[in-house]
Amino acid sequence: MRPSLRLLILVLLAGLGYPGRAQTAPSTQTTPAARRSPESFGYRQLVVMFGRDSVQVLLLSKPGEEKLKKPLLLWEQGSIPTPLVLYDEHGLYTPFGFHPKKVLESCHIAIISKPGIPLTFDVTGQDPNAIFRETSPPAYYCARNYLDYYVRRDEAVLRYLKKQPWVDAAHVVIGGHSQGTSVVAHLAAVPGLVSRAVYLNGNPLGRLMSMLAQNRQAADTAAVGWVFRRWQQVVADPTIADCKGDDPRNTYGFGSSEMPVLLRTKVPMFIGFGTRDAGVAGDDYLRLEATRQHRTNFTFREYPGREHNFFGFKDGQINYDDDYWDQVGEDFLRWAGLWPQ
Repeated sequence: MRPSLRLLILVLLAGLGYPGRAQTAPSTQTTPAARRSPESFGYRQLVVMFGRDSVQVLLLSKPGEEKLKKPLLLWEQGSIPTPLVLYDEHGLYTPFGFHPKKVLESCHIAIISKPGIPLTFDVTGQDPNAIFRETSPPAYYCARNYLDYYVRRDEAVLRYLKKQPWVDAAHVVIGGHSQGTSVVAHLAAVPGLVSRAVYLNGNPLGRLMSMLAQNRQAADTAAVGWVFRRWQQVVADPTIADCKGDDPRNTYGFGSSEMPVLLRTKVPMFIGFGTRDAGVAGDDYLRLEATRQHRTNFTFREYPGREHNFFGFKDGQINYDDDYWDQVGEDFLRWAGLWPQ
């Protein structure tokens, strides 16, 4: 796996975009006939029914151990409607911040596709860091791109996976980064669903608080005002799903505080965050409140000087050569009991 691939995917995982941003179609796109299959990259593909929806799930297992009973790690995607399997003429990009190969010694890994988004995409000759931010997603995706749908869908997928003979149902870990942490928080609070949960650079106070923190830091009073006006519009009718950026239904779910659901959670949770992430105040407040309530199921791990995607800084700018994801991955995987001995 090329080291630069991790950087690309992590940039895509961040998602604090403003509603109503301009969107254009990509310049070129691989035709379905030419598109490689997930299986050609070592994935297994499952289809899980959720109501009338066919949910696409990709699985990674150690070759030859696909049917061996092991713990399961379900990884939640971030906010960008990105195909799970990106590749170019050099090979595969990874949808995970960590290298999955070593972890497969101890567990199976699952990841769920965004609704209506192709599983694979050839990005040869294009900039994947921009293409999926600028591409108008299909109506099928827009109709389902909100927190409650993801929580109900992914709970159904987890319940299905836990019934499979190759899953150790007593050891199911759910993890996510950025927007994926919102889904993690809600699923971890479902009694008996998962055994542990990993919450990386989320904001327990909601996505809008991260947007406000960024704008306050930049002394951008116009942007601060926009956030408050937008929230006023959203709460006036949070059911609107117009597919214009982060529409009201999406914004209402991901913009609301997760503090109540996090503090309702009984399973052990790993709360990892960079101290220069926009959501750091929310993580600190969760720690204060958990301490006040004498909660002992939270493990807080801060990464000094790291931003939203765990990169460092140099001369005041994000240093994309200073990638800390390997250490972050090892930390939470060891904590979850999934790091091979």
